[in-house]
Amino acid sequence: MTAVEMSNIQVAFDDVQILKNLSFSLPAGEILCLLGPSGCGKTTALKTIAGLVKPQLGHIDLFGESVFSDNKIDLSPQQRSVGFIFQDYALFPHMTIGQNIAYGLPGLSKEEKQQRIEESLQLVELPDLQQRYPHELSGGQQQRIAVARALAPKPQLLLMDEPFSNVDGQVKRRMMADLRRLLKDHNISCIFVTHAKEEAFAFADKTAVMVAGDIAQLDKPAVVYNLPKNCAVAEFMESGNLTSLRHSQKVLDRIDHHWHKDLDNSGYWLFKPQHVALKRSLQNTGITLTDTTYIGRGYQYELSIQLDKHNPDKTIIWKAENEQPLDINIGDNLAIEYLASPHWLQN
Repeated sequence: MTAVEMSNIQVAFDDVQILKNLSFSLPAGEILCLLGPSGCGKTTALKTIAGLVKPQLGHIDLFGESVFSDNKIDLSPQQRSVGFIFQDYALFPHMTIGQNIAYGLPGLSKEEKQQRIEESLQLVELPDLQQRYPHELSGGQQQRIAVARALAPKPQLLLMDEPFSNVDGQVKRRMMADLRRLLKDHNISCIFVTHAKEEAFAFADKTAVMVAGDIAQLDKPAVVYNLPKNCAVAEFMESGNLTSLRHSQKVLDRIDHHWHKDLDNSGYWLFKPQHVALKRSLQNTGITLTDTTYIGRGYQYELSIQLDKHNPDKTIIWKAENEQPLDINIGDNLAIEYLASPHWLQN
């Protein structure tokens, strides 16, 4: 079954097009990340699914039921049976945790509400906080309570806007693992929004990179990172060193490589930093080390590659990575060997 089907959704505010014929589908039980920079339309897309933003055109189905269709059908958020977690969690400060959860359960008896409260708090492993207030909780606990409140009505679909942005480090990693396990155990479909690709890698089954109101690529996170479809995706994902084909031959003349391909003047090559091997050279190679940064998993080296021997200012910048520190210093001339075949991009 398909949990979400978005077809040609268009949203504009004050004649500014926010979503441009946005289309995608989410199989039931899967977790999708809408990933992209600020202003790309990802939060608007999420709110459109929830019924908080009304499109001008398009069609939205949730679990086979039409919830929006070109202004002829427009079910309210309450009728769509989705859970929504806002970026700031939106917990009512004057209510206890139990009251916050009960607020989203209209129509149930007092006994039924209490049962749902206890069940949802048990799901997020905070069964003893029912009488506490939001300000008495840590950021991680507030996030779990927001999840409990969203799941208390037992929705089939959970929507989350930047759910991990207020939690740092080890707490975030554990929270993502715990929430992912909870969603999978209960077969709850989920769409979440973030600008942090690391969250997409850790939490999502599929990642949709949004650019200027549309999806540029939707696939497994590893595919999007390693095989981006275009330069916009590669640049946002920080997939590697993009080099235009008009510069490629000049670069290849300066590096050792083991692959061959006819070059023309269109498109780009994507060179992975972890596939760039460096060593100091006693010759003037036209490749200079300009910076070194420790990045936790190893060391990142910034290189300046000269494109024109008659114009030393005409250069491009590459990144290289190595697990262990190399015996090279800023200003050194370097020799480069590229250890894999680069990925070609059309634009």
